[in-house]
Amino acid sequence: MNHRFLILAAQAVSLLFSPFYLPVVAFILLLVFSYLHLLPLSYKVLLLAIVYTFTVLLPRLSIYVYRKVNKLTSRQLGHRQNRYVPYLISILSYASLLYVMRRIHMPHFTLGIIVAALAIQVVCALINLRKKVSAHSAAAGGVVGALMGFSIIFVFNPMWALCSAVLLTGAVASARLILRQHTLGEVGLGVLVGVLCGFLSVLCV
Repeated sequence: MNHRFLILAAQAVSLLFSPFYLPVVAFILLLVFSYLHLLPLSYKVLLLAIVYTFTVLLPRLSIYVYRKVNKLTSRQLGHRQNRYVPYLISILSYASLLYVMRRIHMPHFTLGIIVAALAIQVVCALINLRKKVSAHSAAAGGVVGALMGFSIIFVFNPMWALCSAVLLTGAVASARLILRQHTLGEVGLGVLVGVLCGFLSVLCV
């Protein structure tokens, strides 16, 4: 019973904190806690709809079609040799979102989130040429890195948020290990990629 509960909990964490959803969550937090909360509600909803379309709807739908056409199971899609097309789909979707955000003149610090997510996808795709890396762990690590970057830009103490993000990253990495989707080295590498990409992207954009 305990083993079954552990598996279900790991599956729930992997689903809830999928790399696809984290940019949407990041924008929700910005719309609540930054000066963007002053925007009209209709504009906030439209902005979130745009982010959701390019980071969740389009890539997930495209990857689903790819998996069905090639008759791949979810586990088979996780094999290193089958991850190239999903990475390419995600990269194109995130790059398109970045273009749209620049066209509507979004503040630079919001673009940092998209650049960080895009950088994580590109680096993970390049690493995937030689070895497998955990995209879930990279995305979670990206939250940690982005928080550190934003704390420098906006000059605030990120201690509590950072502690929460670190705990989240640990939970996501543990879930991937429990589900036997990755090794300890793969999740560790993913976290390192995410932290560096998140931190540098937010600071440099």
